[in-house]
Amino acid sequence: MNNVFLKTMIAASLSVTLTACDDDDKSNYSTCVDAGDECQQFTLLHTNDNHGRFWENSYGEYGMAARKTLIDTITAEVESSGGEILLLSGGDINTGVPESDLQDARPDFIGMNLLGYDAMAVGNHEFDNPLSVLEMQRELADFPMLAANIYDKETGERYFDAYKIFEINGVRIAVIGLTTEDTVKIGNPEFISGLRFTDPKIEVQLVIDEINAANSADVIFATTHMGHYADGQHGSNAPGDVALARAVNEGELDAIIGGHSQNPVCMEADSNSYANFQPTGECIPDQQNGTYIMQAFEWGKYVGRADFEFYNQQLHLVNYRLIPVNIKVKNEDGERVLVADPIIPDATVKEILSQYQDKGQEELSEVIATTDELLDGARANVRSQQTNLGHLIATAHSLKVNADIGIMNSGGVRASIEAGDITYKDVLTVQPFGNTLTKSTMTGAEIATYLSDVATKQVGSGAYAQLIGVSMSVDCQNQSVSISDINNKGFSETASYSFTVPSFNAAGGDGYPVIDPVMTGYVDAEVLYSFFKQQGNIVASEFTPSNQVVYTNSDSVNGCLINE
Repeated sequence: MNNVFLKTMIAASLSVTLTACDDDDKSNYSTCVDAGDECQQFTLLHTNDNHGRFWENSYGEYGMAARKTLIDTITAEVESSGGEILLLSGGDINTGVPESDLQDARPDFIGMNLLGYDAMAVGNHEFDNPLSVLEMQRELADFPMLAANIYDKETGERYFDAYKIFEINGVRIAVIGLTTEDTVKIGNPEFISGLRFTDPKIEVQLVIDEINAANSADVIFATTHMGHYADGQHGSNAPGDVALARAVNEGELDAIIGGHSQNPVCMEADSNSYANFQPTGECIPDQQNGTYIMQAFEWGKYVGRADFEFYNQQLHLVNYRLIPVNIKVKNEDGERVLVADPIIPDATVKEILSQYQDKGQEELSEVIATTDELLDGARANVRSQQTNLGHLIATAHSLKVNADIGIMNSGGVRASIEAGDITYKDVLTVQPFGNTLTKSTMTGAEIATYLSDVATKQVGSGAYAQLIGVSMSVDCQNQSVSISDINNKGFSETASYSFTVPSFNAAGGDGYPVIDPVMTGYVDAEVLYSFFKQQGNIVASEFTPSNQVVYTNSDSVNGCLINE
């Protein structure tokens, strides 16, 4: 498809006109003939939660090469209308695809350089590796990694730049970076012990005051990795973008470009409720306390586009849309079809990144087992109910170290495995973090206390526990458990039992109690790899969750959920 046709498609799809100065103007920008001052035009493009998706998937969806074509086409259009581009990322470049994970996300950062990113928020998954890897990535990036609320404990200085000033078409735009406080829980404790994460709501005000005192910006944006929770209802998560917008004085923060919750922030008009977003439908960003809040789903599936005008010292959002990057949906015949005209991947980007894709593929194609049915690790399912894949992983872990109970945090289960062949790539996609197995031995009373904390983690969070080997009732309101059996041994408060939990959680990750276990040295992905190879043929029904764990005083039968 030629650029003219693509340009027309972009202009027509997924747009919502929010303000306009001249209804007769047919471009994305209005002429602002009544503004009374020179109108400066610019376009914000944004993505978030890349999670290793530098390459297109098996259906030809997304991928950085196609994203490059889209960005270049939008840039040409914007510049022809007298505007300029600012390109931001909401963070979490790391973790999710083996080809990227095996290469410490080098292809992803190289791809971001090729696409011309101006800045990114630091995500919690930037801490999945030792800080030496993060430093390599920071040096590799041609753009700043921003986080105003992360400090080096030893020096007391910020570990990253707090903000960056960009002059875009004559408008001075300050971009502040902020990272979720939950990184303390969900970042790997082995790697972040030397860092301090402060309250973003407090930190953003300090930075805004600094920017205003210096009169260094006309517009203030925040690129964040905190999550969008409708009407600020963040549950067991740390407060996100809505709380951030409400924490500052109205008018002090013009827009938040977010990530972390991995949802398209498209709202019902004049509402705090999410709209039923469709791939070719309209998207109205959230607006709280005078601040626009945007998020573009995940993985580069969409590029968020916000066309702004600045005049009379005021920022105006003219158009907003989420543009699909070769996204496909199933038609009535079950065939996957494009929701919009195809975007031809940029040849140069594809050629450069192909060497990394090929290198990663070499180690991942080995078939190690088969499964007769889907092993369910979908984020929406594994964080809200017990699933066969969650139980399979917990079983593999407990068998490896001969533990009575297997505990697997659902945030550590990153994908499903389709029926059919299972490859090494599947294993690393499901368990990309490289955590080690731990083994602890406690009395029945001590385990009951431990599980009273772990088993009551809220449905929907990565802390939600997949549990095998224990029969018990969980009282969600009183945060207590009543155990009837452990590993077919009955239960006594004075008897000794053992359990396994990933090293991430043993060190306090996901808010689990910090314990001092035996560090077995077994890496989770290798344990799962060996389990599949030994089993050969997986019968998925053998791991179907039973009713060993019953939740009471909860709004969900599958876990603890208390709606206030």
